[in-house]
Amino acid sequence: MTDQPGPAARPVAPLDTGYGSPGYRAYLLGALVAIYALSVVDRVLLALVQEQVKRELLLTDFQLGLLGGPAFVVCYSLLSVPIARLAERYNRITILAIGTAVWSAATAASGFAQNFTHLLWARIAVGSGEAACVPPSHSSISDAFPARRRALAFAIYGLAIPIGTLAASFGVAWIAKHYDWRTAFIMLGLPGLLAAFLLKLTVRDPARRRGDVRPVGFTIALKTLLRKPTYRHVCAGGALLAIYSFAMGQFLPSYLIRYFQLDTSTAAAAFGVIFGISVAVGTFLGGFLTDRLSPRYPRIITWLPAVGLLIATPLFALALLQGSAAAAIGILIVAPVFHLFWFAPLFTVAQNVAPPDMRATASALLLTIFNMIGYGIGPPLVGGLADHFGARRLAEQGLDAASCQVNASLSLCTDAAAHGLRLALLIALVFMIWAAIHFLLAGRSLDRDRVD
Repeated sequence: MTDQPGPAARPVAPLDTGYGSPGYRAYLLGALVAIYALSVVDRVLLALVQEQVKRELLLTDFQLGLLGGPAFVVCYSLLSVPIARLAERYNRITILAIGTAVWSAATAASGFAQNFTHLLWARIAVGSGEAACVPPSHSSISDAFPARRRALAFAIYGLAIPIGTLAASFGVAWIAKHYDWRTAFIMLGLPGLLAAFLLKLTVRDPARRRGDVRPVGFTIALKTLLRKPTYRHVCAGGALLAIYSFAMGQFLPSYLIRYFQLDTSTAAAAFGVIFGISVAVGTFLGGFLTDRLSPRYPRIITWLPAVGLLIATPLFALALLQGSAAAAIGILIVAPVFHLFWFAPLFTVAQNVAPPDMRATASALLLTIFNMIGYGIGPPLVGGLADHFGARRLAEQGLDAASCQVNASLSLCTDAAAHGLRLALLIALVFMIWAAIHFLLAGRSLDRDRVD
C-alpha cells in the first residue's frame, strides 16, 4: 500500500455516504479504537503502579505529578500540530503506525528505569509517540463517516478510554500479584509494536473530502479557528475540565491505597471498574444523546457537557468525603458517567466548526490546549497541594517529609499523605464548574460558527 498521493490527485469522499462499505467503516473504526486503547494503557500505567515506584525510587507526589503531566505533555503538545499538518497532506495510517511503535517501545523501556531522570525521558518518549495518535484518527473518522453519524462514531472511538483503562487495570492487578511494576511496563508496552504492524498492513487511509483543495497554511488555519467564539469556548472548557480529569486519573489509585489501605492489585482493579464501566457508559451516552436529540435541540452538543459537569462535580466531592472504600467506589462509578458527557460533543463541535481542510489541525490544536493545560497543570498542581497539606499535617505531629521517606510505613505518614491528597482533589473540583460555564457560552455562537 502506498502513501496518500499529493493534494491534486486525492479522491473525494462522498459527503453523505461516507468512505467504503459500512463493514469497512466499522473495521476502520475498530482498528482506530484498538490503537487508541493501547495509548490509554501506556498513559495510565504509571498511575496504577506509582505507589510502588514512589517507594522504590523515593519520589514525592510533585515528582509523580511531573511524570504524569509535563513530562508526557510537553513533546505531545509540541508535536501534535506539526504531525496534524503532515496528516493533512500524507497517509494518516502510516503516521499513526509509526507513532504507535514509538510510544509502545518507550513504555516497555520504562520498566528498566533506575531513577526519576530515566522515567522522565521515557515519559517524554511516550508523549512524543502519542502525539501521532488522535489528530490523524479524528481526521480519518471525519472523512470516513457522514456528518449525521459522526458524533456516534466519535463516541465509539472514545470507548477506547475505558477499554484501555480496563486492560491496564486488570493487567496490573494480575502482574502485581506475580511480578512487579517493572514487569508491568514491559508486558503492557510490547503489544503495541505488533499492533502498529497490523494497522499498516490492513487499514487504508480514507479518501478525503474536498480532496481538490490544498491544505491552507497553519497561520491561516489558526486565525480561522480562533476567530470562532464556539471553538474558543470549547477549547477553554476542555482545558479546564482536563485539569481535574487528569489529576483524578493519576491520583485516584494512590488515594484508594493511602486512604483505605488497599493493596496495589485491589486498587488497580477498583480503578478499572470505576473507569471501565462509568467512562464507557458516559462516553457512549454523550455521543448517542447528541446524535438523537440534536435535530430537535441543535445546541445540545454544547449544553449537554455543561449539565454533565454540573451533576458530576458534587458527586466527586461526595465520593471523596466517604469513610469506606465501598461507598467511595460506588459513587465514583456513577460520577464519571455524567462527567464524560463532554467527550464526543467536544470533538464533534471542533470538527463541525472547522472547514474540511482544517479538521486535523482543529483537532490537534484543541488537543494541544486540552493536554498542555490539563496535563501540564492538573497532576503537578494536585501533587504539589498534596505535598503541602500532607507536610502541614506532619508538622502538627512533630514530623517532616524527610522522616517519612526513611519510614514511609509509619501510620502518621500514611495518614498525612492521604489527608493531603484528599484536600488537593477537593480543591481542584473548582475547575469543573469553570469548564461548565464555557460550554454554556459556546452554545450562544454555535449556529453561526458551524460549517457542517
